[in-house]
Amino acid sequence: MKIRVALVSALLAVSGCTTLSKGPAVTATPAATPPSGAKVATTIISAMGGGLVGSSIGAGLSEAEKRSALEAEYKALEYTASGQKVAWKSDSSAHRGEVVAAQPYRVGSQDCRQYTHTVFTGTAGATARGTACRNADGSWTPLT
Repeated sequence: MKIRVALVSALLAVSGCTTLSKGPAVTATPAATPPSGAKVATTIISAMGGGLVGSSIGAGLSEAEKRSALEAEYKALEYTASGQKVAWKSDSSAHRGEVVAAQPYRVGSQDCRQYTHTVFTGTAGATARGTACRNADGSWTPLT
């Protein structure tokens, strides 16, 4: 009987634990989803400063492919749940890629997310990892 009471007490104590944080909670569920096939505004893409695809993983990509890759980065950061892939594919070559964003977290007043971008040029893939924080205007700025 004493063991049962101790077990129930322990379960009640654990179930009441919470983590306190400053500021509102950040959820992984997007507030809105982008329209199907929608293009991301040029100003938002420009604010990303090349994103992860601007590094060596994007060296062999055309400008149009880099834009598609940056749009995928933005959509992954802004609209997708943690761990979900956002894929992009070139219209003119076998180049393609996928972006996966992690759980959002708050730094000061900004929402931030870590993410990976894998670019496939043929059979080989190259992956870059980074973090970006959301600006008040809805754009994302990669941290360097």
